[in-house]
Amino acid sequence: MANRTEDLRAKTDDQLTAELVDLKREQFNLRFQAATSQLERPARIKEVRRDIARIKTLQAERAAKA
Repeated sequence: MANRTEDLRAKTDDQLTAELVDLKREQFNLRFQAATSQLERPARIKEVRRDIARIKTLQAERAAKA
């Protein structure tokens, strides 16, 4: 987990925004797969949700500093 956070901190604001969009798209697809019982890795939903939270937290920290 620490490595994931460090990787995110190294990214620019634009890169974080792009990754957030990708994760939200993936989250939507995972929810759709779960609803149709086609989900291969149920734990991935939790991982994606937490990654989204990490990015949003980092963006909020950066906004507070600015």
